[in-house]
Amino acid sequence: MSAKRYMISGGGTGGHIYPAIAIAEELKFRFPDAEFLFVGAKEKMEMTKVPEAGFKIEGLWISGIQRKLSLGNLLFPLKLINSMLKSRALIKAFKPNVVIGTGGFASGPLLKTASLLKIPTLIQEQNAYAGVTNKWLASQADSICVAYESMDRFFPKQKLIFSGNPVRKDLLDITNKKDLGLQHFQLDPSKKTLLVIGGSLGSQRINELISNRLELFKAEDLQVIWQCGKIYFDRYTSLNSNTVKVEKFISKMDLAYASADIIISRAGAGAVSELSLAGKPVIFIPSPNVAEDHQTKNAKSIEDKEAAIMLKESDLEKHFESVFKDLISSEQLQDKLSQNILKLAKPNATKTIVDQIERIENKSK
Repeated sequence: MSAKRYMISGGGTGGHIYPAIAIAEELKFRFPDAEFLFVGAKEKMEMTKVPEAGFKIEGLWISGIQRKLSLGNLLFPLKLINSMLKSRALIKAFKPNVVIGTGGFASGPLLKTASLLKIPTLIQEQNAYAGVTNKWLASQADSICVAYESMDRFFPKQKLIFSGNPVRKDLLDITNKKDLGLQHFQLDPSKKTLLVIGGSLGSQRINELISNRLELFKAEDLQVIWQCGKIYFDRYTSLNSNTVKVEKFISKMDLAYASADIIISRAGAGAVSELSLAGKPVIFIPSPNVAEDHQTKNAKSIEDKEAAIMLKESDLEKHFESVFKDLISSEQLQDKLSQNILKLAKPNATKTIVDQIERIENKSK
């Protein structure tokens, strides 16, 4: 029997890339002889992150449509045609059993072409508000795995699987890693720890907030793990101290979550899923600069279940200090948020998605 073959596309941000890699790793665990080909957008971060994870990737000449008039927009029809022709050539050469998309520019032409060639497709939507690419693909997809309820607003109900978002295996159990985490970040076990994560690239607004509130954190006897992002590191590295650990990028996120008592985070889909598993009190500060404002919708859906606190960027100056002090001073509020966010965790998300990939693969035989 010939080896199974899977084509996977997800990119642009870590929120699309890491779920794609998690799905590939679960498929590889189940089918060690399976072959994989990732398809990404040229010059985007997936072109380096996917090979680092041990998978082969091909790039398409594709990008999104800008909100303002630009040369890129004028080129978009040409890029789309070019990408669909290259997708067709890649599919014909690789002969995949199933094509899987986790969002991002490249997944559009790849999955659309796969559907036209009658190859089973599965899309995985991470956010509470569906992305443009996945909405475009939905009518022809065989299955749509989602992480939030009420997604039949965007997708055909009969195709929906409420799976949750795939997360890295090392995050599935952090309960016994606190001592290891504090040791890794060289922190004091007698102090409470605040973890700050502004997304994989860092956040200018969150960085400004944290740098201006270090005295507040010191007054509350907190120590801080602060992922500021590669492009901001030189600006903030001088603030590094025994109680403030400034990091470009945290590769050991399991140890960071395990060390934390309170977390401040962006509200990308991947972060929300990971934080649900971590089960710590969270203040979400959603980015207002993303498509369809999906981070605000993600954070609001968690806040509505009394499982986290959401603060918009526009409210930070006025409300951050009082909200933060209320949280840090109330063990009862911290416990409530922790317990409620844990209820939203989907630790078996990756397995559920791969079960569904197997189903549509077997159905097509």
